[in-house]
Formats: sequence, C-alpha cells, structure tokens
Amino acid sequence: MPSELDVLQFMCIKYIFDAHKPFEPVMEILSHSRAAQVAYQDLLRLHLEEAAAFLVGSVEERHRNGRTYLYDRFRIGSQMKSRYLGEATPELRHRLANVAELKADATGRAKTMARLARLLRAEGFIRTDRETGSMLLAFARAGVFRLGGTIVGTAAFGLYQGELGVRFHSDELAQTGDIDFASFERLSVALGDRVEESPGNILKALKFDPVPGLYDRQVWKWRQSQGEAMVEFLTPAFGEERVKPLPALGVSAQALNYLNFLIAEPIHALALYRSGILVQIPRPERFAIHKLIIADRRRDGPHQAKARKDRSQAAFLVSVLSQDRPDDLMDAYTQALSSGPRWRARIEASLKLMPHTAEILHSLD
Repeated sequence: MPSELDVLQFMCIKYIFDAHKPFEPVMEILSHSRAAQVAYQDLLRLHLEEAAAFLVGSVEERHRNGRTYLYDRFRIGSQMKSRYLGEATPELRHRLANVAELKADATGRAKTMARLARLLRAEGFIRTDRETGSMLLAFARAGVFRLGGTIVGTAAFGLYQGELGVRFHSDELAQTGDIDFASFERLSVALGDRVEESPGNILKALKFDPVPGLYDRQVWKWRQSQGEAMVEFLTPAFGEERVKPLPALGVSAQALNYLNFLIAEPIHALALYRSGILVQIPRPERFAIHKLIIADRRRDGPHQAKARKDRSQAAFLVSVLSQDRPDDLMDAYTQALSSGPRWRARIEASLKLMPHTAEILHSLD
C-alpha cells in the first residue's frame, strides 16, 4: 500500500505534468445589459468630471519628451504650488474649460452617481469588497492614481467588466485578496508632485505590515496583519530586476521586465464601492498579451497555479477582444512579437498550451 509520502510525490508530479499539458476550456461570453453598459459609461464620465472640478487655480502646461502635462497652479500664502492633473488630452482640456459649470453641479452630480452605482449593483456588476474598497478609496484621495499608479493583476482583470461590458464568473476572479500597483519610475520622477499621504501610512492604518526586502531593507510590499492579503508596488525593469524608488507615490517598487508593455497608455476604470472609485488599469489588449508572457515565466517556477490563471484570463480577454476590438488586439499582439526574440518565445510557448487562443490570434493576421 503506498505511503502518504508516495501519494504526495505522485500528486506533485501529476500537477507539474498537467501544468505543461494543453488545456483550454472554451468560456462562454455573457454581456451585461445595454442599460448597465450605458450606466457604467455615464458613471465613469461623472467621476472624471468630479476630478476636474477640484481645480483650484489656473491650468499650467509643461512639456517633456514630446508630451504635454497639465497642472493646477495655485497660491498658498506666499508660495505657489502645483498639482498634477494628467496628460493633456482633448477630453481633459474640455472638462477643465468647463470647471465653473462642473463646480455648480456638484450636488446633482453626486446624486446621479449614487443612483447609477445602485443600478450597476442591481444589474449584477461585481462589487469591490469593503476592505479593498476602503484601501482604493484612500489611495484615490491621496492621489495614487492621479500620479500614475495603475492596478495590475487579477484585481485589474475584474474591473474589465465595465470597460468591456462582460460578466465574470467567480472562478475567473478567484484570488487571495492580493493587489498589485505599478507605475513608471521615470514618470514618477518627472511629474514633480507627490501623493498627499504615503500609501505605506494608509496601509498601516488598514492593518497591513511592511515586508522589508531581504538585502537592502527597502519596502515595496505589505502583508495583512490578520490575513493572507498582500499589496505590492511594481515598476518596469529594462534589464536588472531590482527595487527602485517611485518618488511621486512615496514608495519603493520591485522592477519587473515586460511590465512596461502592460502599463503603457493605461485607461480609467471604476471600482464599484460606494458611488464608485476612479482608478487606473492597463488597456485590456495589453493585459491579455502580457498574461501570455507572464504565464510562461511562471510555468516552471513555484507559481504554476498562477500560470494557469494567467492563461485563463488571457484566453477570456482574447475571445472578447477578437469580436469587439480586433484591431486593438492585433496591434498589441504585433507590438509584443516585434519587441524581441524572448518576447516571441514566451508568447509562443504559452500559445502551444492554448490552441483555441492561438487560432484566434493567428486568424487576425
């Protein structure tokens, strides 16, 4: 009769073998109602207007590397202060040009936002739990998302329900409560602005303990004192994967290769907590292709279960985007393939385990 150790060894070998077998269940795509999708877009628009209504002084333009950034320039006593508003876009400029009207409509806007949030909950939008919602709300108020912070990982995947108008099943969002935030180091340095409260202080207040690095003692992740949840800060690496500072966010971050592709040109989204929280997430087509890369990085390591989830999320998004936004998906796929042989090798290795997804992507050529 086999011993418990023999059984355990067999299960470990089987798990490793299964992780390398092609397995890709075809997922049914269910859409939210038209009313829910319109309500989400209306609520997102109102949150963007609410953010613009906080303008105190005059709008100042700053130009860096061919891009234009907008700031709120105002006086406090004898000193002039600047608050970063965002990269100049026609939409942001239009909202800032109508600040007086936005300020006058604050009460009506708040009531409409609450009504739309109730409608989304009634329509089956997945809500953000109280603990996560409290953290995201505090981060938003401190300026984390305004200053370039972007939610990545499964927490971001769940927020595509509004952007893409699709429903998610509970198994697609299964997670331990971990949330990852990412930002570009060079953007953080260049903005010349800082969060109003350090994310580290916010997390301590929410009963998260800092986890110092093994070598340099820099803190880039926090663990929940009485739970399993982890919050991590990340930044793109261009070679060596080491810890780097993010001055605008007041934290350090673990640098990771391939992350630059994921968080380039992020989009606004809403976390459904209270009347909604305005956050920032990666573009869905970049998220899908990035998951193919990360799944291969994790395939032979200690995170094989995460690799399977990576492939599942990529497969789902590719299925949706191939129908609704094929040009965007093709652009992201082509860009990743052209980024170098290592990128192509990782994508192709994941697609060997995902024949249906591979067929969809190849049909876009």
